[in-house]
Amino acid sequence: MNEIRRRRRSDFAFRELFDMEAVRAELHVLGRQHLTQPEGGETGLRTRVAKYLKKVHADGQAVAQRWLTQDGSGRRCAERLSRLQDEIITLVHELVTTYLYPSDNPSTSERMDIVAIGGYGRGLMAPGSDTDILFLLPYKQTAWGESVAEAMLYVLWDMGLKVGHATRSIDECIRQARADMTIRTSLLEARLIVGKNAMFDEMVRRFDREVVEGTAAEFVAAKLAEREERLKRAGQSRYVVEPNVKDGKGGLRDLHTLFWIAKYVYRVRETRELVAKGVFTAEEAAIFRRCEDFLWSVRCHLHFLAGKAEERLAFDLQRDMAERLGYTAHPGLRDVERFMKHYFLVAKEVGDLTAIVSAALEERHEKPVPRLNRMIARLRSSPRRTLKESRDFIVDHDRINVADADAFTRDPVNLIRLFHLADRHELAFHPDAVRLATRSLKLIDQRVREDAEANRLFLEILCSRKTPEIVLRRMNETGVLGRFVPEFGRVVAMMQFNMYHSYTVDEHLIRSIGALTEIERGDRPELGLATELMGQIKNRQLLYVAVFLHDVAKGRPEDHSIAGAKVARRLCPRFGLSPADTDTVAWLIEQHLVMSSVAQSRDLSDRKTIENFAAVVQNLERMRLLLILTTADIRAVGPGVWNNWKSQLLRTLYHETEPVITGGFSESNRVQRVGRAQREFRAAMGDWGEERLERYMALHYPAYWLRVDLEHKLQHARFIAEAEAAGRALATTSRTDQAHGVTELTVLAPDHPKLLAVIAGACASAGANIVDAQISTTTDGRALDTISLTRAFEQDADELRRADRISTAIEKSLSGEIRLPEVVARRLPKRPRAFTVESEVTLNNAWSNRHTVIEVSGLDRPGLLYGLTQTLSRLNLNIASAHVATFGERAVDVFYVTDLMGAKIIGAARHSAIRRALLHVLDADDDASAT
Repeated sequence: MNEIRRRRRSDFAFRELFDMEAVRAELHVLGRQHLTQPEGGETGLRTRVAKYLKKVHADGQAVAQRWLTQDGSGRRCAERLSRLQDEIITLVHELVTTYLYPSDNPSTSERMDIVAIGGYGRGLMAPGSDTDILFLLPYKQTAWGESVAEAMLYVLWDMGLKVGHATRSIDECIRQARADMTIRTSLLEARLIVGKNAMFDEMVRRFDREVVEGTAAEFVAAKLAEREERLKRAGQSRYVVEPNVKDGKGGLRDLHTLFWIAKYVYRVRETRELVAKGVFTAEEAAIFRRCEDFLWSVRCHLHFLAGKAEERLAFDLQRDMAERLGYTAHPGLRDVERFMKHYFLVAKEVGDLTAIVSAALEERHEKPVPRLNRMIARLRSSPRRTLKESRDFIVDHDRINVADADAFTRDPVNLIRLFHLADRHELAFHPDAVRLATRSLKLIDQRVREDAEANRLFLEILCSRKTPEIVLRRMNETGVLGRFVPEFGRVVAMMQFNMYHSYTVDEHLIRSIGALTEIERGDRPELGLATELMGQIKNRQLLYVAVFLHDVAKGRPEDHSIAGAKVARRLCPRFGLSPADTDTVAWLIEQHLVMSSVAQSRDLSDRKTIENFAAVVQNLERMRLLLILTTADIRAVGPGVWNNWKSQLLRTLYHETEPVITGGFSESNRVQRVGRAQREFRAAMGDWGEERLERYMALHYPAYWLRVDLEHKLQHARFIAEAEAAGRALATTSRTDQAHGVTELTVLAPDHPKLLAVIAGACASAGANIVDAQISTTTDGRALDTISLTRAFEQDADELRRADRISTAIEKSLSGEIRLPEVVARRLPKRPRAFTVESEVTLNNAWSNRHTVIEVSGLDRPGLLYGLTQTLSRLNLNIASAHVATFGERAVDVFYVTDLMGAKIIGAARHSAIRRALLHVLDADDDASAT
């Protein structure tokens, strides 16, 4: 009865969306015209019908979009769009069988049912969804059936619809469904559009009896394996900041997979039926429907906004999506960040529902029991035993479970103990325990948060030498972590609307703990100096706490580093840290960005840079802790962000600062470190003779040997040798780096003040964006510059061809064959619109003893570095060194400059003129040139 009422309401709404009778009348007019005046034959009629129905379809979608904006129901919008498709297919079939291929007295073989399958069969469609239909025949294909199907498909294709189709008999459907899991899944969703039910009903009965019956375990295993493979492609974490609404973790496909499994195993047609089957509670079924409605809203809006079947919630669409869905800004959080936080919370709830269904399937033995470590599992003989540490927990098939349903009520500290025991014994979590923990969150009150035992257990989890990242993530997914540490709860699912961070704040913090564990384990050479220093620190616990809390104050009006230090001063005593350790943790959080900033944007060979940094860190222990935290932080930002170049910069900054802090004493002074770097180089270049090595090493200043990693030193040596052998004063080479998503372009040329501007201009003329630069000068007056460009092509061959074009542009510019300002002005692409970054220009004479330091920060775009260097040149400033870095959409470029006489820039008026000129470049209109 509820289904009938819902259908009637839908029919009433649909009449306003689509006046079927008026459209039918118009189609019959076209059909009768074809019979009396068959102009253009069948093709002509199909073309006229397709043109008319294309407009009807577009008008219907426009109405559906307007209603979506008004009522906000994504599911209803998807239902309306599906009904719109149903009616168009029905009308096309009616027209084809009436005017093109009528069958007045059809034989038994001239029957056809048109069935919606796959996602369309569910009765839910997004604006850009595919239309998957099955032409169902009683027996084999006939000429009549083939003609009808072909004519219908041509009309639908000419309308611009994406139609997937199959023509099969009932026998063929059953046979192929047995052999192919994709076909089996699509038929599971089958829904009759056109036909008289008898044939369709027979197919459904046979499908249930001959395909589904007795194969539930096989289907579940296949769907879960398919999901795992899909998530590998889309990105395993549900907290990637540009999520795929359809295929990403916690997206619509996960809900569909759940329902496919439920429909197959429990033979239900509606979500609410799972309550009666004992799979969901009424509240969980309501969560399922709420998640589904929200995700359909997002997906439908996304398709309408993009004008196509766009499934990725990209940065340039997120702000518009937030506005469409009615989100507003709050202090510390923009509207788009509030929308994305809601999205990730929904994705988390979808994950919770997945765990619930998995548990129910295990109870039915339709799903294999997971193992944390299969080798350990084979050694354990008892499938069920009590843990000696607590009688409230048992080990059930190598998974920790509660002994009874009152385990958390008896002692709420058990909500922390559950995860502590799982970590200690390396146990997976039983879904029943996870589900009960999620339902018991209200037991974690202030009394539990202040409980000494609870905090001791939590600190041991956080600082575990096993797998704290995995256990903390499970604590977060159940909601226990956010309840126990409310400050962490505030950043759960919080997105940072920038291109630098790949994950939400909570996921970044948990991944940072994972990175710290890797550093401590010592088996990742690319983590550089951090691994060497880890064994030298006095207290590893305070480091783990600092890493866990370093971004916990994101989303507040106050600077998150300062606010985070205040949070640490409140939390650390609760965790059991001493006053001295609390001060150190608070200091680390307040200064956690300093070392990265100095290493990447300052001249590390400048004595003043090192003295200023030493004044911040003050002692060797703090500098060790800060370097390790910085490494873990960068490592957890996203794939490819950490690299050997950043590792080398941090190492150089540490070793340059060490003697200043220790009052001149250093275990490894600068001369020794240069010597060590040169010995490593000699060993790697053993095929060069001693005289050749000495001559080459004399080309580089000491700063080069300390700043550049060994891999690049070797590349530079071979490159310079090839250029000299060829007698080339100007040479370029390039290589791709897929792991970090960049292409490196290295230029060897006679040094002169405008060289950097020429290189930047050539890159800009090709639309290439510079994200990093290593700039060196040789002792014989040549420049050796390595520029990192954002990749433009997936294939290395295409990327290297682009690098060759840039190299040619550099050579032609230096030889005067082309005028870069004109080329750049003509070819510069538009700047990105998704982000806004406040432009800042700072001039400081205290940061260097010999140079004025100019720090420029603003929205990155192709051509920005060219515009800045050209402007500095026009202002008669000599660039002694440049430090180019990008943090997502933000560019931070630092120039060490003097006037033409080699002196610092002084005078307030001169500083103001420079600042105005550079701000003009940063804030130039989209169509302005960088000249």
